[in-house]
This record gives sequence, structure tokens and C-alpha cells, in this order.
Amino acid sequence: MRVVIVTGASSGIGRATAARIGRAGTTVVLAARRADELETNAASIRSAGGEALVVPTDVRDPAAITALVAQAREVTGRIDGLVNNAGVGGVASILADDELVAKLIEVNLMAPIRLMRAVVPLMTEQRSGAIVNIGSVAGEIGISGTYSATKFALRGMTDSVRRELIGTGIGVTLIEPGFIATDLTSNRRGLPGPEIVAAAVERALSRPRRRIVVPLKYRPAITLANTLPALTDRIFAGRAASRREVKGRP
Repeated sequence: MRVVIVTGASSGIGRATAARIGRAGTTVVLAARRADELETNAASIRSAGGEALVVPTDVRDPAAITALVAQAREVTGRIDGLVNNAGVGGVASILADDELVAKLIEVNLMAPIRLMRAVVPLMTEQRSGAIVNIGSVAGEIGISGTYSATKFALRGMTDSVRRELIGTGIGVTLIEPGFIATDLTSNRRGLPGPEIVAAAVERALSRPRRRIVVPLKYRPAITLANTLPALTDRIFAGRAASRREVKGRP
């Protein structure tokens, strides 16, 4: 049975992903800080006939990441997939203090790097595996200050790791959601649910691709930003993080 670690599995995209792949027969290792939410989600997976292992984890702690991967391997015997979903949302302009900037970098960039570093040797030994990093459309269009910076960096790291691992049997995919209905976007209405991202993750675990944008409607904006940056500047003028006092939140 395939074994997949999902970080940020207590809510939103992580919870939806864990539920979806768990129902499909994957043994899911649920990781996040909120142990009670993880247990609830694990119980739901088990009631649907799936298997789940709960490992409460603060991805800001390198030792906790090492322990997560070690426990997952010890209990299940293998690791076939990693979904780097844990993240801090919101935006942080150039005026944001170091504490907020450091938190965004630690969770959104350093944690995925450390997790990939922990699982790649195991997957290399198995000659198979799939890594799915959850980026953001904000990693293509710079309008969210340090949040965008972390997602741009994750995009670059994902591309680099994918190329580094060619020939090892390990696939590496970047999924870039636009606005999705999660705890981080509770003040917005009419957004698609996290299930649309979970479906993309499930596909990427089985058939890795370089990059997936969901929903598809965000692709034109990405193309615009990459081909007509001056026009993009004018369109987003006044809406970027640097033009207002902003806050981040977990």
C-alpha cells in the first residue's frame, strides 16, 4: 500500500488531500500542529476504510521534521509520497518586521526544503516516489510581499530538485492554487473548495507533472505577468502588499 506524508493536514487543502487519497487506498501520514484536528481527520479516513497515522508536527522545528519522517518510515516501512502543504498565508510588505518575514520563510520555504531532504534518500533507495509542493499563483505574480517571495523561491527550488532527481524514479510536481476557500480566505465568498486542489495532488502523486495551476482561470494572469510585466505593474498598482499595512496569519 502506498504511504504518503501530508503536512498541514489539519484543515483546508491538507485535510481534503488526506481524505481523498485515504479513501483511494493510500496510507496517509497526517502532520500538523493541531493534534485534535488530526485525530478527527484520521478517524474519518479510517471510517471510510482507509489507514491513517497521526504525527503532530511543527514544521518550523527541524528536529520535528526528522522525527516525522523517521516515525512514518518505522511504522509503515516506506514513504512513497510527500505533500508539502503546510504554509503561512497572508502577505507581508517591505515594511513588515523581521518576525513575520522569518515566519513566512521558515514555514513556506525552509520546511519544504527540510522535508524533501529527509525523504529523498528513502525514495532514492526505493527507486520511486513522488513529491508534491503546494505553491501559489502568488509565486508567479508578485503582489503579496514576502509571501510571494517564499512561493517564488519554492517554485525555483521545485524546478531545481526535479531536475536534480531525473533518473532516480522520483517525480517532483509544483501545484499553484489561486484563491481557494480555506481558513486563510474565510473573508472571501464564492471561491472553489480545497477539493479541487486535492484532486490535482492525487493526480500528481500518480502521474507527476512539472506544474499544475488550479483553477485554470489563473493561467492567463500568469502568462500576462511573464510576457507583459509593464502592463502587469499597471494592473496591480495599488493592490500590492507594499501599498498598505498588511498582516500574516497561520
